[in-house]
Amino acid sequence: MPYWQLFYHTVWSIKHRAPLLTPSTEPVIHSFLRSWAVGLGATAFALNGAEDYVHMVVSIPLGIAVARFVGQVKAVASARVNKSGLSDLPFWWQAEYGVMSFDGKRRLNYLTYVRNQKEHHPGRTTIPAVEQVADLRTAALL
Repeated sequence: MPYWQLFYHTVWSIKHRAPLLTPSTEPVIHSFLRSWAVGLGATAFALNGAEDYVHMVVSIPLGIAVARFVGQVKAVASARVNKSGLSDLPFWWQAEYGVMSFDGKRRLNYLTYVRNQKEHHPGRTTIPAVEQVADLRTAALL
């Protein structure tokens, strides 16, 4: 078995930025996200966000493409939320997402940033580069 150490900071939003991650729904939805990530063999180090988006710091196994991992985690969480009746509205994620890789020396910085998400936005202390959910090259062409 090969040795690997790959760390990613992912971020994605609820479709139309609908504020569906409420204090009552957020723990359940985060549980769905985390459990499927672990089911894929990943390690979810941190998971947090606000009412309309999620950040996850994760280590994804070598055999799973990042796009496949994010797509599956989002799809399963949406399906579980919609089947559970947790939300009165249909629950979908936006197709876009952001992902950045980083080395192990910076893991604590990313963990701290994600764990403090609820303070960053009201306090305007976000880091724009790690808040992106769309392809910046595409956005520049618009």
